[in-house]
Amino acid sequence: MLRAVVCVSGGGTNLQAIIDGIKNGRIGNTEIVRVISNNKNAYALKRAEENHIPSVCISPKDYADRGEFNRAFLEAVQKASPDLIVLAGFLVVIPEEIIAEYRNRIINIHPSLIPSFCGTGYYGLKVHERVLERGVKITGATVHFVDEGTDTGPIILQKPVEVKEDDTPEILQKRVMEQAEWIILPEAINAIAEGRVEVKNGKCRIRKDGKDRDNG
Repeated sequence: MLRAVVCVSGGGTNLQAIIDGIKNGRIGNTEIVRVISNNKNAYALKRAEENHIPSVCISPKDYADRGEFNRAFLEAVQKASPDLIVLAGFLVVIPEEIIAEYRNRIINIHPSLIPSFCGTGYYGLKVHERVLERGVKITGATVHFVDEGTDTGPIILQKPVEVKEDDTPEILQKRVMEQAEWIILPEAINAIAEGRVEVKNGKCRIRKDGKDRDNG
């Protein structure tokens, strides 16, 4: 059984997609053992409570400095003994010591087709605002492993989404979530739980139906 810790900052729609995926069988052999939020008012914590998932808030505001917060965050992760850490809308830079300890066991969902519209400053609605400003016709979402860079780790899955002429950032955000994020995040977790994901030379390979799919 894959033990997953899910880290969240806001509403937790991707957390809900994982919860639903486990319930409906799209994600097999997986349990969420803890939800961690940096925001005590995050609705994601309510979702965890409603689904009887242990949760905790570890906020940088409650600690004297970033080093103290990092130690508390690492301890909260370690206590859950996870096989996989899922960043599902988690707006906190992951400490390097956690990345080192859980190398290729931390994944993130990003609302664009990396390497486009990613990196420092690209999160939430800001991504979709820039997409519309640039006038691109196709956007989407990416699930990738987390390394020491920002949105630079090996790509696991991507899914494109059409941009429409009358889109607002909010409308586009909703479409990307519904048509990409909520689909590929459960798919990636399931592939990891089934042992079909391999990282080699900075690239991710997924075995599917007896064949390999290269996502690097």
